[in-house]
Amino acid sequence: MGIPDNVQAVFFDCYNTLIEIGTDEDDPLTWQMLSSWLSYQGVAIGARDLMHEYRRTCREQAVRRGESYPEIDVEAVFVQICRDHRLWDLDARRVGRRAARTFRAASVRRKRVFPESLRLLEHLRGLPLGIVSNGQRVFSEHELRHLGLRGYFDVLVFSSDLGFKKPDPRIFVYALEKLGVDPENALFIGDSYRNDILAPRAIGMHSMFIRDAWGLPDRS
Repeated sequence: MGIPDNVQAVFFDCYNTLIEIGTDEDDPLTWQMLSSWLSYQGVAIGARDLMHEYRRTCREQAVRRGESYPEIDVEAVFVQICRDHRLWDLDARRVGRRAARTFRAASVRRKRVFPESLRLLEHLRGLPLGIVSNGQRVFSEHELRHLGLRGYFDVLVFSSDLGFKKPDPRIFVYALEKLGVDPENALFIGDSYRNDILAPRAIGMHSMFIRDAWGLPDRS
């Protein structure tokens, strides 16, 4: 199966589609490292309390969203923690943003680009490309830049920007509007049957599993 002739733009999921990633947010060392880093920024909270407060604040934020598929904003969670536990006057928004990235760095155990996906992106050069990800912009965009992928994409849509996530159809509609393309003229490529195959098809987009898409360069 190739790309339908009427496709004018291609959207991708991010993780386990373009980027292979492994994280461990349950590892006590993750929280110890973050707690220690925060102490040097003027925020005092122990590792165990930090973990519990982070998880509680995430749950509360998700409930407040009132969405069927709510998405949290990790950056906002850490900003609130920094405000609540600061030892002196500090820029909680700046420290909270850096804390979110430090948390990610402490929790990542594996991170690389799928070489097959990089080959696919090269094959698709010339078409408008976008990402629609259930991810956090505060660190996901940095990971795309660090891995050399950001330049391929015209549009990046992260669920943390919107407060809801896939399979909510609104996230696809938002991305299509950003790129100025109709659903029937767009292809979505990802790894999740519910989020990346069924959900975009429900609004009229084409969709394809990433492992099937990896073979596209060989069919040209």
